[in-house]
Amino acid sequence: MKNKYLLLSMLMGGVYTLPQPSVAQVLTRAQPAYESNARGQQAEAPAGQHSRRSRSLKKALSELERRFNVNFAYDEQVVAGRQTDTDLEGLSLEQALNQLIESQGLRYRKVNANLFAIQAAPAKRVGMALPAESPAPALATVSNIPTGVTEAPQLKRITGQITDENNQGLPGANVIEKGTTTGATTDANGNFVLNVSDNATTLTISSVGYASQDVAIGNNTVVNVKLVPDDRTLNEVVVIGYQTVRKRDVTGANDVISPAQANKVTANSLAESIQGLSPGVTVRNTGVPGQQASIQIRGVASFLNTDPLYIIDGMIADANPTINNDDIESIQVLKDASAAAIYGSRAANGVIIITTKQGKEGPIRVGFSAKYGIQQVYKRWDVMDAANFAATQRTQYQNAGQTPPSSVATGTFNPNINTDWQDQVLQTGNLQDYNLTLSGGTKTGTYLISGSYFSNKGYVIGSGFDRASLRINTKSQLGRFTFGENALLTNSNIQNFPAGNPIYDMAGMLPVIPVQDPSYIDASNPGGYGLGRNPDAVTYAFNPVAVRNLASNKSNFAKLVGNAYLDVKLTDWLTYRANAGLEVSFDYTQNLRRLGIYQYSASPVPSSVGEDRSRYLSMLFEHTLNFNKVFGMHNINGVVGISQQTTRRDITSGSRTNLGFAGGQYFNTINAATGISNSAGGTPDDYRILGYIGRVNYTYNDRYLLTLTGRVDQDSRFGANYRTGFFPSVAAAWRISEEKFFNVDWITDLKLNASYGKLGIVVPTLGSFPYTAFINNNPRTIFGVDQTPFVGAYQAQLANPDLRWEERIQQNYGVSASFLRNRITTEINIYNSLSNDAILNLAVPGYLGNLRGNPYVNTASIRNRGVEFSATYRNNEHALKWDVSGNFTTIKNRVENVGNQGQNINYIQSGNTRSQVGQAVGQWYVLKTAGLFQNQEEINNYKGANGNLIQPNAKPGDIKYVDTNGDGQITQNDDRQFVGSPWPKLQAGAQANASYGQFSLNVQLTGVFGYTVYNDVRRGLDSYQLTNFRTNISPWTTTNTSTTDPRLGLESGDQGIISNNFGYTDRWLENASYVRVRNVEIGYTLPKNLLNTLKIRNARVYVSGQNLFTITKYTGLDPDVTGANIQERGVDLGHWPSPRVVSVGVNCDF
Repeated sequence: MKNKYLLLSMLMGGVYTLPQPSVAQVLTRAQPAYESNARGQQAEAPAGQHSRRSRSLKKALSELERRFNVNFAYDEQVVAGRQTDTDLEGLSLEQALNQLIESQGLRYRKVNANLFAIQAAPAKRVGMALPAESPAPALATVSNIPTGVTEAPQLKRITGQITDENNQGLPGANVIEKGTTTGATTDANGNFVLNVSDNATTLTISSVGYASQDVAIGNNTVVNVKLVPDDRTLNEVVVIGYQTVRKRDVTGANDVISPAQANKVTANSLAESIQGLSPGVTVRNTGVPGQQASIQIRGVASFLNTDPLYIIDGMIADANPTINNDDIESIQVLKDASAAAIYGSRAANGVIIITTKQGKEGPIRVGFSAKYGIQQVYKRWDVMDAANFAATQRTQYQNAGQTPPSSVATGTFNPNINTDWQDQVLQTGNLQDYNLTLSGGTKTGTYLISGSYFSNKGYVIGSGFDRASLRINTKSQLGRFTFGENALLTNSNIQNFPAGNPIYDMAGMLPVIPVQDPSYIDASNPGGYGLGRNPDAVTYAFNPVAVRNLASNKSNFAKLVGNAYLDVKLTDWLTYRANAGLEVSFDYTQNLRRLGIYQYSASPVPSSVGEDRSRYLSMLFEHTLNFNKVFGMHNINGVVGISQQTTRRDITSGSRTNLGFAGGQYFNTINAATGISNSAGGTPDDYRILGYIGRVNYTYNDRYLLTLTGRVDQDSRFGANYRTGFFPSVAAAWRISEEKFFNVDWITDLKLNASYGKLGIVVPTLGSFPYTAFINNNPRTIFGVDQTPFVGAYQAQLANPDLRWEERIQQNYGVSASFLRNRITTEINIYNSLSNDAILNLAVPGYLGNLRGNPYVNTASIRNRGVEFSATYRNNEHALKWDVSGNFTTIKNRVENVGNQGQNINYIQSGNTRSQVGQAVGQWYVLKTAGLFQNQEEINNYKGANGNLIQPNAKPGDIKYVDTNGDGQITQNDDRQFVGSPWPKLQAGAQANASYGQFSLNVQLTGVFGYTVYNDVRRGLDSYQLTNFRTNISPWTTTNTSTTDPRLGLESGDQGIISNNFGYTDRWLENASYVRVRNVEIGYTLPKNLLNTLKIRNARVYVSGQNLFTITKYTGLDPDVTGANIQERGVDLGHWPSPRVVSVGVNCDF
């Protein structure tokens, strides 16, 4: 079963010729700690487990793997044909290994807590003494010299040290002269001595758990090499929710994302950094500083909530985890019901489990990293300057048969004004990221302390974000007790653009309008900001500079999140854990509005200040029992427990007008305002979730696997009728590659798996008591001669006592395989899910007691189907080491039911989209165009069944619309049809890594294909009204008929122009498929000899480019659009594009 370790053939039973001291000298030296006399794990084997029977050594090792949840790495030839009857009863892992392995003439080495390497013991031989003038260093040497192999002559002596990724000496690593059988094994400190032939050019360095390296010798006599961990072996144990298991034993759809790969991207949030790294995980980014990216796992399961559940070090966190990416040790995504059912009512949108770094045994280690980058928008709207704008306006008036205003006719708006509003809005932003980590520990306790600072000056004026964080993770062990904590304290500040959308407004503002002009100063516009004027420069876009100067929106978020835990090993197979989690945050937002206006024809508003304060407190208490029992070929492990989480949020808000003013500055506190117009309010939100959890994993003979999972949840937000829900799942797997009949040498591992189960979704916007009717006791009226006021009450919202969780039933079928001894790994998953009881707002007339809003009802259902594929190829056997990986996903969703929505029983309308039974969620539902009318004859021939003209008001050059319902006329609501889709047919990601000597290269690509975006910004530019124009517009004329742009004109009295500007048409839908170079990083690791003089363990410098370029036909700024909600997913209302970022950075270890 162990062919997966490609390089171990050289390690286990290799043939080395080592010119070294004599046998007597070797035997008198102390053996290194990594050999079989090591002392470590003392967990006893299960009582009553009788192993006094003859079986193969390979089978005995499999028994230990299942019993102790570890992995053994060995070459098949090392264990082939070996039998044992060793009794392993009552022995610890290492006691069992000492008896089992040494009796076979082998030895073992502990690579890490879960991985052991089985090796052939060194053969005894007579070594060659080193010259007296060259005393041998105090190191252990290992040599396997079979009969008939002669020793290499002593011609050239090479010494050096092999270190791990933390620059610690790596014992037991193999150093071989490439192309020969001459080699050495490093001692406990990673040192080696090797005599090679005079013409030797290359050394091959290998060690279990690390990628092998070929190193050129040149004229060097000292060779120091740092090995890089090989994920194929080090990531064998994964977290699946309340448990850690061997990855090979997972029966559900789990995906492990490399934090190192994710951290290549400089990002505001974790979600942004994992785009393209996992199949089935859809990430939509935004350029807004501090704003969380949108993330969906395996499609859309709900109309109101698509956020996954985040688990950070065992704490169930909110949907916007403010975690420092540099602190992350592992990221795992639970996708199907089997993987996620342990989290029950909150897991239907998938679960992301984050584990943070821990300290390691050893002296204090100091790590520091710094990154600085600049960011810019790499694409701009191609809009007209003042002269072209004026000329286009003249054509509009001429085509409309109207006399243009004198300023338009002569082009004399202001000869000195030619405002480039994009220059006014966009700036060069920057990113700064600094991290400092202290870690270390002893055998009984470890610690890690990290501090970080991240800052993002936005590429839009008046926007920015910064975050400071402090993390403390500790772990201690005292006998059977293990306890520790993981705590993160963050303080974040966000400066939001306070009003409008500057990306939209910089296209909508006209080039003939100045930013400011003293002639515009008046009582309502004391700043003299250019807003437009009637009739020659009318626009309803905001002046973004005025917005930035007249208003501000600043937020502060202080958060503490973490957990403390206690593990008690009750028996050798049973462990109790108590886990207490806490998340508390204090949020503050201030909105300041100075006197003045920033939009044409806007009414004057007084100065004002508003404040919002909120406190969030969530406490989690869990008690679990983990068990792991082995009975011969049978292994049963799992977890049972109870989980309770209490959450409360209190929001208080207040505002007041007429701010105090002195010395040219406004006072920004509510008490400094003098206006009588004020408001205050508050909202509490309080709920509890109680869950009972259970999972059982069963494995027979390492071939057949079964997982049963269930969780019972109770939620205070639902009425008594449906407060309790049960969320079960079942999964099975068959490892075909372990069958005796399976004998395909080039297939290392092959496993089939299937799962079925039910998960739940909680909608955060429900509030605390959505099942309860609301009473408004505020209405007042006056009766009688004495005008006595009377206070009344009325029902403000209907109750729905049957409100309950949304449910998602999932099926998953998967195949995972590895080939050519793990050089190639692949995984395919096919899934099908049906969301039932999806929540919608039921439209109910207000006179029925529903003035506060439509009640929530469980009435809709959504189906999602798709295929996920991922593959990785690694080639680490040469001086040039490289690997490439890729993934793709197909996702298709369909509305199965929307219930009775009052007027429409099979669809939900939202602007230019419709969610209709049989169609996708938020499918484009628009008028379909059929080109332009080229002449009057075409207009006259376009008739309905009744013989009437379908578009009687059209003129040549106007848009021709399809009469979908065949009623002989075009109406915006009745003639719409489904056109295109905002959901991609395919999304993909690819990554490549390469290293040669001290240099390294990383490339990340993302691609999304087969979807359309509604470009609302272009709709404004192409409507020829109240906005600027595209530079490359080509309006229809009698001499310019080969165009898609309709004729120019004015809407006033021209029904043809009015119809050309219909909003809900396919004219504004664009193919948004794209391929993007997500990131390119080139790094250089400084030479060891230079670092030694500086007392630095390791140092690496790098330069990276993010979002370097995008290949797309989309004319907007960024095809990666995030809509306002799930039903308007692809509507581009001025989406802030992902910027191009060029960074330089350094990583140092001391």
